[in-house]
Amino acid sequence: MPTQQQQQQQQPRIGQEGRRPESLAGHLTRTLVIWVGGAWLLSVLGVVWYVDREINHNFDNELAEISHRLFDFAERDLNQAGPPRDAAKPLIASDPLFTEDLMMFVVKDGDGRVLMQTAGADTRNFNVALAPGFENAGAWRVYTVRHPGRQLFLQVADPLEERRAALNRTLLGLIIPLAAVLPLLALVLRNIARNELRALQWLAAQIAERGGSDLRPIPLPALPQELQSVGDDVNHLLERLSHALDVERALAANAAHELRTPLASARLRLQTALEHGLRREDVQAALDALRMLSQRTEKLLQLSRAESGASLARQPVNVVQLAGLVAQEFWSDEDARQRLDLRLPQDDVRPALGDVDALAIALRNLLENALRYSGNQPVVLEVLPPCTLAVRDFGPGVGAAQLQTLHQRHVRHSADRAGYGLGLSIVHTIADKHDAKLELISPPPGAASGLEARIVLQPAP
Repeated sequence: MPTQQQQQQQQPRIGQEGRRPESLAGHLTRTLVIWVGGAWLLSVLGVVWYVDREINHNFDNELAEISHRLFDFAERDLNQAGPPRDAAKPLIASDPLFTEDLMMFVVKDGDGRVLMQTAGADTRNFNVALAPGFENAGAWRVYTVRHPGRQLFLQVADPLEERRAALNRTLLGLIIPLAAVLPLLALVLRNIARNELRALQWLAAQIAERGGSDLRPIPLPALPQELQSVGDDVNHLLERLSHALDVERALAANAAHELRTPLASARLRLQTALEHGLRREDVQAALDALRMLSQRTEKLLQLSRAESGASLARQPVNVVQLAGLVAQEFWSDEDARQRLDLRLPQDDVRPALGDVDALAIALRNLLENALRYSGNQPVVLEVLPPCTLAVRDFGPGVGAAQLQTLHQRHVRHSADRAGYGLGLSIVHTIADKHDAKLELISPPPGAASGLEARIVLQPAP
């Protein structure tokens, strides 16, 4: 059954105003419909403007062609009728054969007097200048043409309503399909958006399933490039979280394992001192147990820092200078000053790529182990070209089989010795974080016994 956290994640989230947030598919669909509809409407307006221009151009061409033809018939009728008997009554043109194609026109002389007109024509609609060309007069489009040889002008009127009707038919023919197609387009776009966003929904469901107890990487099938990048980043984040939790669990486990013995010893010694009086050897034993507790606590913190890889720099490190500084720290102790020998190469050594503080921790642990477990034998710290730090002791050493597990934490190789414990585990972890090698050799080359540990670092570019 789903956990309470998963149920909360699966519930639809409610916004601050009490409304469910809009789905990405719905938002994408609405945006696409608005933009497609807006682009279509702008295209329709552009087409309407172009069609209106073409309609007027065609109507004007037809009007001019008809006017030229009518002029011949009008001139013939005027010549047959002779001079006008009454100037106030212009000659009425004969009706055409097809009355539905009747064109309103007037014939004027050079003074603007109407000589001929069609039946029912209103001369006020022809109150335009006697100049060849087109001009609007109210609800009419008037074309004036002049006779090439006489002072006669023919004016033909065409109703503008026909042009508007043609334009309206064109506009309706474009807008009605738009209104009919937009709902269908919205449905198609919504289905497409949902299908295309299934990968995003699947990725969101996979992320929602991850929690503190499940930090597995998300399997990434063939996803779009953008989602692939998101999935990779989420997997990197899950990996870092998993590593951080592992480090936290390891620190808790190591602390429980390493601190139990010195704490119990300190309590026992102090209890004994309280029951039998304060004896110097009991107090000293308690102090030794507390000192061991302090050392192991420091080791655990070092191990946790090394495993987490927190704040590890990648800078050139002078290994000769590093070896000298660490050796100076140990030479402050009288016993270490007599036993520890530093050997530096004659030639220049290339800088190593790494974190100087982490490498110093690793080198200190190697020297502490060598000084502690070599049985008062000499210890050598040597820098080997090109970028190697070697710590060599001449104590009892370890067997070939034990070398394989020497760097593992909590491993004890004998009942009477604590082994190398956390120290080599810390060194191994730091070397691994630096892409370096930790080489353990027992006995060292040319020696009968002992152990040599080498940290082979990567040279800095």
